[in-house]
Amino acid sequence: MTYIETERLILRSWKQDDLPLFVAMNKDKRVMRYFPATLNDSDTEAFYNRIQNEFNQNGWGLYAVEIKSTGEFIGYVGLHEIGFEAHFTPGVEIGWRLMAEHHNQGYATEAAKSVIRLAKRYGIKRLYSFTAKINAPSERVMQKIGMVKAGEFDHPKLSNDSPLLTHVLYQLDT
Repeated sequence: MTYIETERLILRSWKQDDLPLFVAMNKDKRVMRYFPATLNDSDTEAFYNRIQNEFNQNGWGLYAVEIKSTGEFIGYVGLHEIGFEAHFTPGVEIGWRLMAEHHNQGYATEAAKSVIRLAKRYGIKRLYSFTAKINAPSERVMQKIGMVKAGEFDHPKLSNDSPLLTHVLYQLDT
């Protein structure tokens, strides 16, 4: 099912055919450089299943993204219930992960702007986005889609000696 169509992209339900590409993307060190580790096959399959469950429960989630002109799967952009406790939870995150060869082409920004409009239709009043403080590319996307920096926090699922520990937090009232 197609949820959103933008000028260059289609945000849609996931297909079983996406899974091998999703596995490869999550093993790519360039894609995962701001995460604690790359994901193995079983970790990605479990993530894929969590994405499906979230769609079944909420009617929204992390949408598979494909390039409209080619039908090529390039990653995901969408909504996700925040899965840890912090001063801003519970809440809904807007997030993205794209294959490395599709970075810096405006795809995350284009898709995320459409997801914000969708979140509004679902009645989600506030969106959050966060990333490791050293992840300037993702922080730029947050700024481009109109989010406002709400502060910084230490991610509770990371060790105190992790270079990824400190995260920037952005929010947007829809």
